[in-house]
Amino acid sequence: MSNRPPNIVLVDDDIALRTALTFTLELDGFVVTALGSGEDLLNCTLPDAPACLVLDQNMGGLTGLDSLAQLRSRAIDLPALLITSHPRQSVRDAAAALGAVIVEKPLLGDALLSEIDAALKRQAAIRKPVPETPLPS
Repeated sequence: MSNRPPNIVLVDDDIALRTALTFTLELDGFVVTALGSGEDLLNCTLPDAPACLVLDQNMGGLTGLDSLAQLRSRAIDLPALLITSHPRQSVRDAAAALGAVIVEKPLLGDALLSEIDAALKRQAAIRKPVPETPLPS
């Protein structure tokens, strides 16, 4: 991973939860961009890797999955976590199809941080340059 701290783009329409999560994530060394809607997400400049999206599913306007689907259609492949309570199977299926991991509310213990760390590690492994192998002489 890079020497710079990872970026988290947090999208949640609940200002209290967004503020609390921002505080917690910043204490853990992340740089946080906190947004209040899926529309805000689609209109912002996203950070380069290392970065992870944390999206609330149930927001007014675009849902977390709607927002993520639009990002994926723009070839934006940042890892994504979807936070939601009691997701239906259709939400689970749609999240899996978009490559998002679901973290269920209430966010207990280190569940969110553990999933962010895992997502960033997967991103680093995918983006790691492959060493060149010299051709035989």
